[in-house]
Amino acid sequence: MTLKQILAATTVALGLHAAPTLAQDAAIEAMQEYMMFTEYEAGIILPQQLDQTVFETALFVDTRDAGQFEEGTIPGAVNIEWREVLDRIDEIPEDRMTILFCNTGSLSAQAAFALRVAGRSNVVLMQSGYNGWQQDAAYKP
Repeated sequence: MTLKQILAATTVALGLHAAPTLAQDAAIEAMQEYMMFTEYEAGIILPQQLDQTVFETALFVDTRDAGQFEEGTIPGAVNIEWREVLDRIDEIPEDRMTILFCNTGSLSAQAAFALRVAGRSNVVLMQSGYNGWQQDAAYKP
């Protein structure tokens, strides 16, 4: 192997090694920026705030698995499992409120955070999830 080939191979190897680190740094920077400049209650909605107007204009996304979704969900909700929200981001509109929920709000919180960091400021988390909606929703069709 010539010196030129060794240098080229070394450059490629170093570039491949650095790429994941650069991507990770960019992701951390985006999360830090989001967390530093978002308002305390931004990105959440309570079941008590879901009046008929909100219900009729928002898209509800059930982030639970397909089995739980089939057992019962909010009428009109679509099912996008929490792990899949970034893979299926094109199915989430940018022009209207999108309310994510799971049973209690813990998994959908992760999905909502990921989408908000990805730039979807119209995405909100329904605190207390489907269980909270069943007990406390201001409007149920």
